[in-house]
Amino acid sequence: MKTKIILKSLVILTGLVFLVSNGSCSAGGKDVELKIKTSAVCGQCKDRIEQGMAFEKGVKDCVLDVETKVATVKYNPSKTTPEAIRLAISKLGYDADDIAADKTAYDKLPPCCKKDAKKH
Repeated sequence: MKTKIILKSLVILTGLVFLVSNGSCSAGGKDVELKIKTSAVCGQCKDRIEQGMAFEKGVKDCVLDVETKVATVKYNPSKTTPEAIRLAISKLGYDADDIAADKTAYDKLPPCCKKDAKKH
């Protein structure tokens, strides 16, 4: 009799743990998509931005369209903000919407990645 009660309690407890842990993963975990206009001009810029953003907290994915100069960033809004993402792109040496590129980082970019570089 005690064994049945213990087993039932264990099954119920296991079920509750599963439900709570499963619910916490999906609750509020929806990623948000953000489009940011950058000053990127070439494939090296694309690589630099996409790779640099991979290390930013809360950023799930970043894809830069070189033709439109728009970076599409998927992120977790509970871990970062649009302003933090724009600032991170700025610190890579690129303009991000209304945030100008960090001067020190911009100066370190190769000549082909400068804003006035010819398309290649």
